[in-house]
Amino acid sequence: MLSMLRHRTTVIWLLLVFATAGSWVLGSENRGTALMLVAFIKVRLVGLHFMELRAAPLALRTLFEAYVVLVFTVVIVMYARAP
Repeated sequence: MLSMLRHRTTVIWLLLVFATAGSWVLGSENRGTALMLVAFIKVRLVGLHFMELRAAPLALRTLFEAYVVLVFTVVIVMYARAP
């Protein structure tokens, strides 16, 4: 078991599992903004570690990071303005 935790992929996967469980708790308490933050953190983790953008050229990684921040900002603004 400890040998599995030495692999970055396993650790990131466990973080994603815990974030999913945390999303379930946040969703049941009607905390929309925090729930969306967790979702976008998960998107970033998947993109960087499972889509290999962590080792991508700087321009591609910067584009991905900017995309995540931009979409998160747009979604939060739209959520805040919803009736």
